[in-house]
Amino acid sequence: MKVIILAGGSGTRLWPLSREFYPKQFLKFKELKNKSLFQLTFQRALKITDNLDDILVITNENHKFLVMGEIEELGYSYNENNIIVESCSKDTLNAIGLGIERIGDDESGLFLSSDCLIKDDTNLINSLDKAQSLAYNSLVLFGISPTIPHTGYGYINYDLDSFDVLDFKEKPNESLAKEYIESGYLWNAGMFLFNKKVFLSELSKVDVSLSNLIRDKNLFENFNDVKKNSVDYGLLEKSSNISVVPLDLEWNDLGSFDAISEEFLDEFTNDSNLVLDGNLIEENSNNNFVKTDCDKVVGLCDVDDLLIVDSDDALMICKKSSSGKIKQIVNKLKESNDERLKFHTTVYRPWGYFKILDSSKTHKVKRLSILPGKSISLQSHTKRSEHWVVVSGEAYVLNGEKEFVLKQNESVYIPAQNKHKLSNNSDLVLEIIETQTGEYFGEDDIIRYEYECGREN
Repeated sequence: MKVIILAGGSGTRLWPLSREFYPKQFLKFKELKNKSLFQLTFQRALKITDNLDDILVITNENHKFLVMGEIEELGYSYNENNIIVESCSKDTLNAIGLGIERIGDDESGLFLSSDCLIKDDTNLINSLDKAQSLAYNSLVLFGISPTIPHTGYGYINYDLDSFDVLDFKEKPNESLAKEYIESGYLWNAGMFLFNKKVFLSELSKVDVSLSNLIRDKNLFENFNDVKKNSVDYGLLEKSSNISVVPLDLEWNDLGSFDAISEEFLDEFTNDSNLVLDGNLIEENSNNNFVKTDCDKVVGLCDVDDLLIVDSDDALMICKKSSSGKIKQIVNKLKESNDERLKFHTTVYRPWGYFKILDSSKTHKVKRLSILPGKSISLQSHTKRSEHWVVVSGEAYVLNGEKEFVLKQNESVYIPAQNKHKLSNNSDLVLEIIETQTGEYFGEDDIIRYEYECGREN
């Protein structure tokens, strides 16, 4: 059995914490011992198999280097070929299809979502023998007992004796969700065990072309052309051959600020306010959610039921009851092509990361941290020049036709159009202050002539 981790989501409901290039599965929380949900999922996979080559990760190009870095941070050397990179977002049915394409004809794949919190996975691991026996004849879901009539989850009605799924309903309205809970339905936990033969057989009944692409191992090459579809709507709601394994565990998808509040309420409550980070000073203020920089003081006077999420470049304030409307803010940022939807002021790259220190219409200042043995690809810019100052470490620089080493406090000017490359060949982190001047500073003003770390960067 292969364990396949789905790690391509964008987590827009948690903006501005979650961004397109740094979504919620990679966010680290103090109460999780500063591990991300992805890292916890990878550790869960290692409890199921101790063979790293039996663990596959499906993600997109933007997150591939994050996946590698998160696994390295856990202390494992992971084969980059085990990361399946989607060329574009086509939702979960097609992502799962990529995983099915990579496993043996008689093999099963356990698909784990990387953005759900499971504090104790003992019951899940102990249930896998039962799940595998069911997977030889049916598609297998994992279900958990619902706590509220949530309208964002799938609901499962099943036979208590045979574990056959009698009905699967994705994202019902609140009225139906209440009926389902009263009738004993389970939530779909977003984890699946699919035998390849059974999966292809069931898929062929509803989408012959996709089934054939997977069977012939042509899905990866034709991924841009397939129809976007979720596994819930595209297969599970249409199949009559599904089983479910009920799980007894605490599960939270942390997909909204309401879900985070529910999960961490007892641990981070300041009087009657939930404070994840920041130093709250309040006067007659209750039931507020506060997340900001650890050292920032937040003062609240005579306000109740507010969601306050502050970052370097964005501030979200809304009534807690209106947190579902954050997606409308995200849509407006999309319409204006605002980069703050994609990036934090700290942006992670295969070579390390950079932090934006200052920005205007005529300049941008960044602090670059290049990890040992890493390089920024050979590139040039058409609309900006750059000036590099070494803060610490040694920089190996290619500037036009010249190659040289810069040490601490030394600098170099990179004119627009000049090909240039920056490398760290030492064992220490290289810190650079980069000042850009010109008329445009977007990440798309980069012409690359070679690539480092297996991706554009």
